[in-house]
Amino acid sequence: MGHRRLWLSGGICAAVLVAPAAAQADSPDTSAISSQFGAPASSSASAVDDFYASRPGALVWLRDADTKTAAWKLPDILRRAPIDGLDNGAQLAAAVEAAIARGQPEDDRVISNAWVSYVRTLRRPVEGVSYGDTALRPQVPSANEILADARRAGSLSAHVDEIAAVNPFYSQLREASIAQGAAADPRVRATLDRLRLIPATGRAILVDVASAHLFMLENGKPVDSMKVIVGKTSSPSHLLASTIHYVTFNPYWNIPDDVARGRVAPVVLKRGVSYLKAARYETWSALGSKGERIDADSVDWKAVVAGEAPVYLRQLPGDANMMGAMKFGFANPFDIFLHDTPKKQLFAKDKRTLSMGCIRLEHADVLARWLLGREPVPPSSEPEQHVQLDKGVPVYVTSLTATVSDGQLAFGEDVYGLDAGLPQTAAVSPTTTAN
Repeated sequence: MGHRRLWLSGGICAAVLVAPAAAQADSPDTSAISSQFGAPASSSASAVDDFYASRPGALVWLRDADTKTAAWKLPDILRRAPIDGLDNGAQLAAAVEAAIARGQPEDDRVISNAWVSYVRTLRRPVEGVSYGDTALRPQVPSANEILADARRAGSLSAHVDEIAAVNPFYSQLREASIAQGAAADPRVRATLDRLRLIPATGRAILVDVASAHLFMLENGKPVDSMKVIVGKTSSPSHLLASTIHYVTFNPYWNIPDDVARGRVAPVVLKRGVSYLKAARYETWSALGSKGERIDADSVDWKAVVAGEAPVYLRQLPGDANMMGAMKFGFANPFDIFLHDTPKKQLFAKDKRTLSMGCIRLEHADVLARWLLGREPVPPSSEPEQHVQLDKGVPVYVTSLTATVSDGQLAFGEDVYGLDAGLPQTAAVSPTTTAN
């Protein structure tokens, strides 16, 4: 398709397997295990000790060739772990190398301590995101859960690769940033933090407000994309994680109060209530199930313009409806949703922060076809026709100010000033891309 723009230019790079020279030590060293998420290091180590105490003689990392291969992957993974948010990764890597070199049963838990710290770092909460679907909120796993998953893995080596990769978006950005000396860039760190939410399996929708693009993901990789229009800086498209369960055909447009007061009401005063009929606007006593349709002549339009009286308007479906032919709702506290639009000319703009918070789609029919798995045909011409998906699809509205283009880092504008310590303007970089 002409509108396709795939973000990933390469495959997933697994953690490099390197067996460094064995470090020398006389006894297991757990002092490098850091405090995670408010729990002291001694508490974390105690939880790992409890796992082993409940399984006398059990080993996770030193029991066979595959598990030892997995253990040797950890030093490299941990040395790069500061970019993942684990600041003492180098200390943990040294502790793991020493434990592998000794190879005693008690060293198994030293390796487990490091792995637990790393996994809990990757699964920590993501700041600034509203979870319309609470099932998508990250849950920091316990030491017992992490180590039980490791023990039951068919291949511990493959399990380590899978956990450490996080998802294709994440792993590609991390690897490019390290290779190009940008691991400490706050745009990289902020983007990686937000990317931890994206699932590595199944289908998902990712809306990137920085580039004003939407990506349809399958198993963490884009299969299609399109331009979108996102919120103005005064009415941003907030960072969200929720789930789409249905497509709504022939939607109404419930007109926001400020638009009704500032744009519609002045025209009514100038042209009369006949304007409302021409624009296919209905006047209601309230929006929602408690409202009823009222005569537009009964409204004090001067008071509406002055902000002294409310007015509730909705636009009927049709070619001029601001929702277009379809919309995609999902639970969230800001009443944000994805929708079609009749104003397709706006997608030609490079800067597309133009909406009141909702996300307008360049090709709503393409998204509907992908979600439904069939042609997006409305069941009837009646308004607000909801068509259920076979399975809900997660949607993530996020900001990716650091990306990878043709193997090189590219930085976009932090449109809502979400990246701590950065100026509220386009990033100055020779690899900055146009949004």
